[in-house]
Amino acid sequence: MTDPVFDPDLLSRCISCGFCLPACPTYAETGDEASSPRGRINLMRSLQNGDLEPHDPVLREQSSQCLGCRACEPVCPAGVEYGQLLEQWRDHQWQGRRRPLRARALMLVAGMRAVFRPLGALRRTARGGRAAEPAPAAVSLMLGCFERVLFPAVSRAARKLAPELTVPAGQGCCGALHAHNGDTAAGTRLARRLGEDLPGTIVTTSGGCAAHMTSVLGSERVRELSAYLADRGAGGELRVEGRRARVALQDSCHLRNGLGVFKQPRDLIGQVADYVELPSAATCCGAAGTYSLLRPRDSRRILDAKIQEIEAAGVDYVAAVNPGCLRQLRTGLRRARSRVKAVHIAELLAQAAQHPPM
Repeated sequence: MTDPVFDPDLLSRCISCGFCLPACPTYAETGDEASSPRGRINLMRSLQNGDLEPHDPVLREQSSQCLGCRACEPVCPAGVEYGQLLEQWRDHQWQGRRRPLRARALMLVAGMRAVFRPLGALRRTARGGRAAEPAPAAVSLMLGCFERVLFPAVSRAARKLAPELTVPAGQGCCGALHAHNGDTAAGTRLARRLGEDLPGTIVTTSGGCAAHMTSVLGSERVRELSAYLADRGAGGELRVEGRRARVALQDSCHLRNGLGVFKQPRDLIGQVADYVELPSAATCCGAAGTYSLLRPRDSRRILDAKIQEIEAAGVDYVAAVNPGCLRQLRTGLRRARSRVKAVHIAELLAQAAQHPPM
């Protein structure tokens, strides 16, 4: 008898109530039951029971079409841990050459520490000496593998906001990319190794990395930046053309739905600018880790609606708490020739801190 694809306890929790349907972006887009969390769990059960062959085209399509945003989890009365089920599904469906080629390439590059360290230095990511405190009391800034190359100013801004953060050299990938793309074993291994390399509390500027690292190392070891800064608050004021800036926020799906962190970034922004809530701030922007690269057409449809909403809100900035979201928003705003600027919340707060409130 072969091992089950899914944890039976996780799979049995779904009671097919349908509360997840309004929360699911792909169901909203297609109206197809199979493209909902409930529908996908029914497909998982068919796979588990042997009613569908592992290489059934519907299984392949739905394991890929899902954004993995986990918006279904907070609204589920039965407490279904859909994110874990999706990872188990992709572990099964995306083995070896069945994993999308672009995902394989990104995972390969992300695992190369020797590549990211010199690239990070070249791009001038944050640097910091050894921790002044003993290891258990130290606070380490995690440098995201792709963030340090694409957005090096984010880590520099984080250190300006929290100078006590140390930046240990030689950091590798946290494994979130691997866990979300069909290799949870590698994702767990990389997270544990990074946890050994970074002393004390680990602070990350990526919502997706925070959720993955927390699932492996525990909430006592990992903090997302806005949650870490929440107690001390933000200073200064962000102004545009002589007035207080209007700033919206795009939630990180994994940060909000996986860790329940969403109030903290809003409070911080509200302390330095006029916060504007987007109607769809809590829904996925279409970045979804590697989704924008693996399914660019689907991703763009989701993003285009988001950009129209940002434009209608009349804001000056839209802040992100995840580098993937930041890249997605900048791409969409540039394509729309919008005057709205997409920034990471660390950069926004660091900019505000330079100007005393009027």
